[in-house]
Amino acid sequence: MTTSLRVHAIDPQRLARIRASGRDEHGNAITLRVAGGGEPLRCCLGKAIRGEQIALIGYSPFECASPWAEVGPVFVHPDDCGGYPRPSAFPEQFRVGPRVLRAYAADTTMLYQHNTIVAEGEDVEAQVRRLLDQGDVAVVHLRALVEQCFTFAVTRDLR
Repeated sequence: MTTSLRVHAIDPQRLARIRASGRDEHGNAITLRVAGGGEPLRCCLGKAIRGEQIALIGYSPFECASPWAEVGPVFVHPDDCGGYPRPSAFPEQFRVGPRVLRAYAADTTMLYQHNTIVAEGEDVEAQVRRLLDQGDVAVVHLRALVEQCFTFAVTRDLR
C-alpha cells in the first residue's frame, strides 16, 4: 500500500502574522536579504532566484510547548507568494538528499529510533514514506543535513 502524503510548508496564516508584525514569533526583526540564488524558501518550498529579495526569520515548526521545539533560521519570501501550491505532491526541489529526517509521534515526542540521514543523491521521498508507514510516526520533519535548518514537514494525508 502506498501512503498518501501531505506536505506542510510554513502555515500561510502564521507567516502572514509574522510579515504584518515585522518580527518573527521570537521577537527578532525580519531581516531582508538579496538572494544569492538557491536558498530554500520555506513558504513555497522552492529555491530563491539570484537577485530576488528574501527574508530571514527565526522559526519553530511547533506551535505548542515541547522540549523538541527548536527555533532556527529559515528563508521566506518577504511578501505573500501564495505558499506551496501542491501539498499532496513531494516538492521537486527537495526530492534527493542530503537531508536529515526527524520522526515525531502525535504528541510531538521525537522518535529517535526512526531519525534518518538521507545521503547525497538518495531518494528522500521514499525514506519519508518508509517512516510514515511506521505505526508510531505521525509527522516527519525534513532538515538540511549540515545546517540542521527546518525545511518542511510531511504527514499522512488522511483525506
